Amino acid sequence: MTEYTTVSIPKDLAARVEETIEGTSFQSTSDLVRFLLRSIVIQHQRTGELTEAEFEEITEQLKGLGYLD
Repeated sequence: MTEYTTVSIPKDLAARVEETIEGTSFQSTSDLVRFLLRSIVIQHQRTGELTEAEFEEITEQLKGLGYLD
């Protein structure tokens, strides 16, 4: 059985995420957050490290999608 922990995000961000995931395969904010975190971790594991440039690229992609200010 998988154990879980709680991650807090601002309510206004959660509302924006809910709007964003409408019509997608993501069923909840948690689904999207798990997907994004897995993507970052997988990238890190592939390269052995997450470079500053890769981190900045991910950050810019998330900003473009409206997940970050």
